Amino acid sequence: MAATDNDVIDFTLMYATHDAFRRDLHRFAQALADDRAPDRAAWENFKQQLHVHHSVEDTALWPRLQRAVADRPRDLELVDQMQAEHAQLDPVLAAVDQAVAQRSADLADRLQELATVLGGHMKHEEQEALALIQEVLTAQDWGVFRSAMARRQGPRGAAAYVPWIVDEAQPADRRRYLAAFPAPVRLLNRLFWEPNYRRRASRRPLEG
Repeated sequence: MAATDNDVIDFTLMYATHDAFRRDLHRFAQALADDRAPDRAAWENFKQQLHVHHSVEDTALWPRLQRAVADRPRDLELVDQMQAEHAQLDPVLAAVDQAVAQRSADLADRLQELATVLGGHMKHEEQEALALIQEVLTAQDWGVFRSAMARRQGPRGAAAYVPWIVDEAQPADRRRYLAAFPAPVRLLNRLFWEPNYRRRASRRPLEG
C-alpha cells in the first residue's frame, strides 16, 4: 500500500549528518596533504558526533526496524548488516584516535581506512536501509527515533550538532537543513550556537 503524506519520512537530517562526516574526513585528509595534523578539537567533535549518531541508531532505530521485518529474512539480514558495520567501525575509529594522539606516521593510512569503512557504511545505509525504513516504518516511528536522538544530545549536544551540520553547506542545503528544526532551535543557532562555533574555529591554531 502506498504511503500517505503523513507516513512519508523526512531523511533530511540523516543525509545532513552523513555529509558532515564526509566533509570532516575530507578536511582531515587535506590537512595531512598540506603537512598539517588534523585539528584536534574538530577530531574530538567528529568522534562525539559519530558515537551519538550510531549509539542512538543501535538503541532506537535498528531494533524498531528489526521488529517491523521480523518475518522477512532478507530484510532482517540487512538490519544485521547495519549493526555489524557499526561494530566494524569501532576498532577503526580507535586506531585513528590513537594515531591522532601520537601523531603516528601511519595516520594518513588509518584515516583512509576510516573513510573507506564509514563511507561504505553510509552508502549502504542510504541506498538500502533508508528505503526499507521508508517502506515499513511510519513518520511517527521516525519521530520516536528523532526524539531519542534529541534526548541523547541534550542542549549542549544540540549546540554543537546544529552549526556542525551546516558548516560549509550550500545555501539551499543550509536552508533545508535548518528548516528541519523547530523555530526555537533555529533562533538559538542564529544568535548563539553558530557564532560560538565560528569563533572557536577561527581561534584554532594550525597544528603542525
